Amino acid sequence: MLKKLHISNGKLVECDDNNAVVSVYVAPDENERRYLVDQLKIDEHTLNSSLDPDEPSRLEFEPEHIAMICKRPKHYSQQDEFLFRILSVGIFIFKGHLVIVVAEDFTLFDGKIFNRVTSILDIALKLIFRAVLHFVEHLRAINRVSTDLELQINVAMENTYLLNMFTLEKSLVYYLNAIHSNAVLVSRLKSYSAKIGFTQENLEFLDDISIENNQSMAQTEIFSQVLASMMDARASIISNNLNIRIKALTLVTIAIMLPTLVVSIFSMNVRIPLAQLHNAFWIIFFMAFSSSIVMAVLWWRKKW
Repeated sequence: MLKKLHISNGKLVECDDNNAVVSVYVAPDENERRYLVDQLKIDEHTLNSSLDPDEPSRLEFEPEHIAMICKRPKHYSQQDEFLFRILSVGIFIFKGHLVIVVAEDFTLFDGKIFNRVTSILDIALKLIFRAVLHFVEHLRAINRVSTDLELQINVAMENTYLLNMFTLEKSLVYYLNAIHSNAVLVSRLKSYSAKIGFTQENLEFLDDISIENNQSMAQTEIFSQVLASMMDARASIISNNLNIRIKALTLVTIAIMLPTLVVSIFSMNVRIPLAQLHNAFWIIFFMAFSSSIVMAVLWWRKKW
């Protein structure tokens, strides 16, 4: 799917082919791939990297364009089951034209930062900055989800919530790798700023991106370390909760077993004591009830 946009009053709006300065290819089909490779001279490996979530961020210089691979979070859905995934975005800067290649359809130009754009270099940098902000938003969501799971683990006896925590920890590892990869991309953009043609305003904005990305990387490392260090403790909590329930069930079983034993003895089909007494039923009932009381007192005094 292809979307064409141009800059109008500092904003990006959809348009026809003639006025377009930005082309967005969403999961390009074979014909679009051939156009990108044959006509725009985009390296096929780099194009495939734009659609591969496992490819690292990087910056490459081609004869007719500049190629960038940037990482950003994938929009979370219920089917992901606590696994936050990563997407790659291919950004290809031509003279007077910007080509963006993504594997899935999502809103690229959301947020207030796209309310004022001036050039295709400005758009490219703001795409990277929006990806960084998206990571920060997801980190906050992961922190809220982990807090909720901790509350569930405190009373849980099964491993479901613990496995969800492991999935979140796995997501943070992916995020940390992606954010670090973006940091390498930002560093290379700074190094080749003159070759790319960044203005002073672009360089200042690039510094802001670097600061925000480094903060999100530090935050991801903290969240990841906290989750990793607390996993054993949370597993012990689940085990301890299970032991407490088993202990309670054991008490109930013994409390029921002793009266049953007393009644069973006096229910045998042989001659037994008290058979001639008129109040034998109540005497046996009292003995069975007393056995439960004795067991409860013993359990309490021994602090089992």
